[in-house]
Amino acid sequence: MINLFISLYIKWFFLLTPFFVLSVFLSMTEGMEKGAQKKLALRTTMAVLVISLVLYFAGNPIFSTLGITLDGFRVGSGALLFLSAVSLVSGKRQRPEPDDDSDVAVVPLAMPITVGPATIGTLLILGAELSTPEQKLIGAAALVCACLSVGFILSSSSTLKRFIGRMGINVLTKITGLVLSAMAAQIAFTGVRNFLS
Repeated sequence: MINLFISLYIKWFFLLTPFFVLSVFLSMTEGMEKGAQKKLALRTTMAVLVISLVLYFAGNPIFSTLGITLDGFRVGSGALLFLSAVSLVSGKRQRPEPDDDSDVAVVPLAMPITVGPATIGTLLILGAELSTPEQKLIGAAALVCACLSVGFILSSSSTLKRFIGRMGINVLTKITGLVLSAMAAQIAFTGVRNFLS
C-alpha cells in the first residue's frame, strides 16, 4: 500500500503542474508583500484541495449518470492531457487573466491554472480506477499530500525564485510536461486496449 501511495502522490503532484503554477503565481504577486503572498498561497491551496477532492470522488457517479464508459473517458482525457503536456514543453500554455470581481486564489490560480480541463479528466479517471475503500482512502491521502506540496512550493515562491531563478522554473515546467505526456499516453493506450479487447 505504501507503493500505491507513493505512485499516486507522484502522479497527483505532476498532474497539478506545480512549477507552471509557481511561475504564474510569481508573475501575479510581483511587488506583493511576503505576508500577502503567503495568505494568497494558503487560499489557493485550500481551493485546489477542495476542488481536487470533489472531482476525485465524483468520477464513478458522473460516469454512471452520463452513461460514459471509463475506457472511453480514458481515451478522451489522455488526448487532452497530452495537449496540455505539449503546451507545457513548448512554453505556449496560456495564462488566464483574473476577473476584476473574482478572488485570484480561486480563479484563475486554483482553476483553471492548477486544476485545468486535462487535470479534471485525469482526476475523474484515477479516482474511478481505485475500486476498494482502502485504495480510495490511500488515493485521497496522496492527493491531499500533493496539494499541500504545491501549497508549500507557492508559499516558498520567493525563496525558490532566488535559488533556482526563472530559468530553473521553466526547465522544471518542461520536465513536468514530459512526465505528463507519458501519463497521457499510458491513460489513452489503456483505454484503447481495454476497448478493443
